[in-house]
Amino acid sequence: MTRLRFAAALAATLTFTYGQAFAQMAPNPIVKEAKVDSPKRILFIGNSLMYYSGGLQTHLHRMAGAGSPPVDLKDGYKSVHITGANLTNYPIEFLVKPGNVGVKEPFELVVFASNSLDANSDQGKTTYLQKSKEWIQVIRAEGAEPVLYWLPATVKPHPLAGSDLGAKTEEMMLKAANENNVLVLPVALAFREAYRQRPDIKLQVYDGNHPTVAGQYLAAAVAYATFYKQSPVGNPYDYFGALDADTKTFVQKIADDTVKTFFGR
Repeated sequence: MTRLRFAAALAATLTFTYGQAFAQMAPNPIVKEAKVDSPKRILFIGNSLMYYSGGLQTHLHRMAGAGSPPVDLKDGYKSVHITGANLTNYPIEFLVKPGNVGVKEPFELVVFASNSLDANSDQGKTTYLQKSKEWIQVIRAEGAEPVLYWLPATVKPHPLAGSDLGAKTEEMMLKAANENNVLVLPVALAFREAYRQRPDIKLQVYDGNHPTVAGQYLAAAVAYATFYKQSPVGNPYDYFGALDADTKTFVQKIADDTVKTFFGR
């Protein structure tokens, strides 16, 4: 029993220290705000990590509509998802052309994520950096502004939990963002801080990768604070009761603090 208690205490200490280390590694993004005020036409592109547990698009849409003041989005949000995909799998030229996915006017923002394991290999990292640069050029040519989605690191029981994948992804994302002068959503940093403050919170499901409702809500709250420059704290939207009040308040505060710290607001 004594050994078990010691092991548990050691694990908790390592988890806290790991979180502190990342909290102190303050990345410095060049672009600190979206170039569009209160965007109403946003295209979301990403695999199941973006559409799991209600979907980033759904939560952000409803959060914006419940905000103060509310944002009238009507049918301006669209999302395209391919399970397990990375940037090589999407016909980006087709997707961003006005009218092809149900929005006649050009999108204002295009938020895209790749695969959470891209940074785990040199080839994956190189491909992401090359393809994201190509995507950014295509998106801007159609009159929209690209936004990089920084995916959270994996946690247990995922086989890469506790590896250096999180640090590699951080380096890759900030490199892509700063070299291309583009905004990056610091969702990964919000997850890290939430885990640091509450190691027992469930932000990812059984595979240690896909988000729970709380995790997807946290991601949406980061996007809401970033795009609309409104604090998500106090927003009444709770996925129709699916998110308990304590967890909602906690992740709203984490999102608000993360965005303010990361962008220096």
